[in-house]
Amino acid sequence: MSGLELRRRDGSPLWVSAWMRPIRGVDGRIQAIHSIWVDVTDRVLAEAERVRLSKQNLYLQQEIKSVHNFEEIVGRSPPLVSVLEKVRRVAPTDASVLIYGEMGTGKELIARAIHSTSQRRDKPLIKINCAALPAGLVESELFGHEKGAFTGAIALHTGRFELADGGMIFLDEIGELPAGTQAKLLCVLQEREFDRVGGKSPRKADVRVHAATNRDLLEAVREKAFREDLYYRLSVFPIHLPSLRERAEDIPLLAKFLLDKYATRIGRRFEGIEPDTLRRFTAYSWPGNVRELDNVLERAVILATGPMLDVDPDVLGLPASELVQTSGPLEEIEWSHILNVLRRTRWVIEGHPGAAAILGLHPNTPQSRLKKLGLSRPPHERS
Repeated sequence: MSGLELRRRDGSPLWVSAWMRPIRGVDGRIQAIHSIWVDVTDRVLAEAERVRLSKQNLYLQQEIKSVHNFEEIVGRSPPLVSVLEKVRRVAPTDASVLIYGEMGTGKELIARAIHSTSQRRDKPLIKINCAALPAGLVESELFGHEKGAFTGAIALHTGRFELADGGMIFLDEIGELPAGTQAKLLCVLQEREFDRVGGKSPRKADVRVHAATNRDLLEAVREKAFREDLYYRLSVFPIHLPSLRERAEDIPLLAKFLLDKYATRIGRRFEGIEPDTLRRFTAYSWPGNVRELDNVLERAVILATGPMLDVDPDVLGLPASELVQTSGPLEEIEWSHILNVLRRTRWVIEGHPGAAAILGLHPNTPQSRLKKLGLSRPPHERS
């Protein structure tokens, strides 16, 4: 069997496979050739397309990793790309980073991304949630304590700063740190040393400090609830994480990523997500951000019965006023939701991230509807 590439009269390619068998006479000599020619053009083109798509998929995966370098940070919206560019710039340095944004936006992922691309990537990354520790144990957890330092200290305890030596410590919910501990943390940042609770001599701390908060720390500074000098020490390089509603175009990508993640975990396969479900996802305001989307997708995958993931509004647990109805016409969209989107985008309708894009409508549609209803931006919302 052999394959040949030929050309038709119109110049298009033609691939054929040929089977040839000699026909011999009684004397053993070849008298004729019996051949079968089969047009395999469709098969060849299909295989070429499969190889092309496979290479393209590999290239895109490599491109995403080279641009983002962080497999679980999914998206390509301008706000997210801006964040990742900041990560790229600050990672090789030893600067302190303050990551701030709403709850569920992925602040820990950004901290891990910085660490994984820094010169300290082979050293520990230690996380501590300042809001989860009792006030009396915060200093012990951060800096450790000596045996007998207080009632119940029956043995020496190594703190998180010692565990992170040479690496990085990530202080989540830094705004909840007690005032006394704030002063000691400032000393660590300034002097690069700390004292264990009950200790008599300072210990060196070669640790890069990153912090995160969903609070307005400047407001806390003004209210004397957070030290101003500590704030400026921590926010040498601030990074603001956009909310999910500020990067709505990333929602379909995130939803597909999470669908694959949970489908693989439970051993199921899905062909995709229903368009109506994606429209609901894109229109919803996601107060819990990526964490909420993650929870919704995990629950939906468990409950799903068909090949396409179809998330019912009841399963989402979202109020009707936050959803785009599946039929699509503007009249069937809850008007309060449209107003919320308009306020969120500061009444910007066109472009990114305008209200039309978030609602999945042509820019002329909301404009004509506003005109028809005689509605305009209230004076107090203009700037």
